[in-house]
This record gives sequence, C-alpha cells and structure tokens, in this order.
Amino acid sequence: MVAFRQTAQYSHDMCHTTESLRSIDYHTAGEPFRIVVDGFPDIMGATVAERRVFAQNSPDLETIRRLLCREPRGHADMYGGFVVPPDDDGADFGVLFWHNDGYSTACGHGTIALGAWAVSSGLVAAEPDAVTPVTIDVPSGRVVAHVRTVGGSIDSVVFENVASYRVAESVEVATSRGPVAAGLTFGGALYASVDVRQLGLSVTLEHYATLLELGREIKWTLNDSPLAQHPLDDRLSGVYGTILFEDFGDGPDGPHQRNMTVFADGRVDRSPCGSGTAARVAELSADGRLRPGQVLTHDSIVDSRFLGRVRSAATDVPGGVGVIAEVEGMAYRTGEHSFSLDPADPIGEGFVLR
Repeated sequence: MVAFRQTAQYSHDMCHTTESLRSIDYHTAGEPFRIVVDGFPDIMGATVAERRVFAQNSPDLETIRRLLCREPRGHADMYGGFVVPPDDDGADFGVLFWHNDGYSTACGHGTIALGAWAVSSGLVAAEPDAVTPVTIDVPSGRVVAHVRTVGGSIDSVVFENVASYRVAESVEVATSRGPVAAGLTFGGALYASVDVRQLGLSVTLEHYATLLELGREIKWTLNDSPLAQHPLDDRLSGVYGTILFEDFGDGPDGPHQRNMTVFADGRVDRSPCGSGTAARVAELSADGRLRPGQVLTHDSIVDSRFLGRVRSAATDVPGGVGVIAEVEGMAYRTGEHSFSLDPADPIGEGFVLR
C-alpha cells in the first residue's frame, strides 16, 4: 500500500481552487481516463464505497468533478477518477470513478489505465519481464490489473473484475422503434444488453445518434425496475448502461461482437467498455457460448478491441452462478495537466455541449 495526500483547501463560495488540480491522463482503447492525484480535499469514509457516497454529497467535490469533466477542460463524455486510500492493506490504492453525470461503481477501462499508470510511475514496483498485479479498491469491490511488462515496457493489462452474473434474460422493453428483448447482467455495475439486429440496425457510426437515444431509453425504462435493485447493497442498484451489440457469430476461439455502450445519461464509451465486457462474458458464459479457454473478441464503435475471458467460476453471487471475468486491453498516456479556475472566469465550472 502507498501513502496518499489529500490536503487541498477549497472555497466553494469563491468558486475557485486555492491550488491546482494535478492529473495524469490516459486513454484505454480510445476512452479517456483522467487520473487525479493531487489538489482535491479529503474524501471521508472507511471504505471506497463510503467515500463515493461522501463525494456525491460534497458541494466542493461536485464542483471539482464538474470542472474536470466539462468543457473547456473536458467534454460531454469525459471520464476519470480520484485516487484515494484503499479499504485496507490488501490493496495498493482505491479510486472513485466519475463522469459527467456523477460517480460510477465500476470502470474496467479505468482500471486498465490505473494499472498502467501505477507500474509506469513506479507506484507499484515491477520486474522488467513479468506480470505485476495492481490491486485496487473500487466502489463495487476489489479488482486487480495484471500488468505485463516485456523488456521494461508495458505490453498489455488484464483487468480481473469482481464477480459477474446474469440477473435476467429476455426482458421486454418498449422503445420508440418498437419492443426489444434485453438481458440484465451485473459486472460491477448493472448493464442491459440488446442485440441491435432486433431493430434492423448495426453498430456503425451511421447509426450513432439512433443508438445513443435507444441506449438512454432502455436504461431509464429499466432503471427503477425491481430487477435493477441489487439484493445486497442498494448503492449498486440501478441500470448503469445499455450495451447495444452486433453479433458476428462464433469462431473456433469464441464469439465475436461489436458494441456501443451508452452509460449514465447518454454518455458513449469509445472503448468496448471494460466492466460491460465482463458483463457480456457472464451472459455468454450463461448461454454456453463462452467456455473456459475461449475468448470473446469485443470491438467498439471506433474499432478498438478488448478480449474477454472466463477466469474462474463464481458461486458467491445472487442466484449462485456467475464468473470472475478478465478483460485484456492496453492504456496509453496522453498527457499530464495542472488545472485551475480563475475566479474572474465567467464560464466558471464549464459547460456541457452535445
């Protein structure tokens, strides 16, 4: 475990930070992840899950989140996280994931980026040719980024998720384009999965706007359903996103799919979605289409790729049947930033333009 510093003073009334917010930015398969390491006030709580609740109710932290997400410092689909202490000495650090609509309970692409950052920065020591586990506490539990180095350079990262499992299958949902059948699967957050062929669509940029609106419709239709209520922890309740997928069938190594994941309130994942890929692994495993040793080739709408596998079975889940999924990808550093807010700036915390 490493030591953390969260000592910034923040004046909400004056609408400016008294010191800069420092971040290291990555992208994972095209999806941004802004790692905020310094400049934000203490986030109270005994666990990362408790810290998330604190952050959601803190005006100061909400101002900082909006400042980092919104234009001109971010954009409508920005993603990132605050690095915080872990729950206990069993993890290297914790993280609070955030986006333009609030705080998520899971983020696979962010976990991959955090693993790459922890090893490349020396926060977690790694041998030149090895696989180094980076253990991270997130609001949905404890996850591991297995960082593979070759000749001292990071080659790939495998995200080992919390247990993933099917909640419901073939749930009928009314949409503006007609009814669809959706599967509900938990992968650290709850996802609705919909085969777009039901609507005569494909996962292509040509259909981007239509898919975005459908994703929002499906999420909000199911969000307050009894099926979306987590049986053990209400903080994990609600549908986080809609995975709109196109299925290309099964090859010798396993299934191949392409998806556009619409999360929160109309945010679009540029990557194939890390925790969403884990949810797809669980669903395909439950269908008998993805067996141990096989691979889900999972592409995004921008043609980036994750590889999903069943790492092991998981029995300590609601219903008793689930999997520990692993998702392989890679993250790349895009820059380092020191953000501030001039109190005379009329734009203030920024704006969201879509």
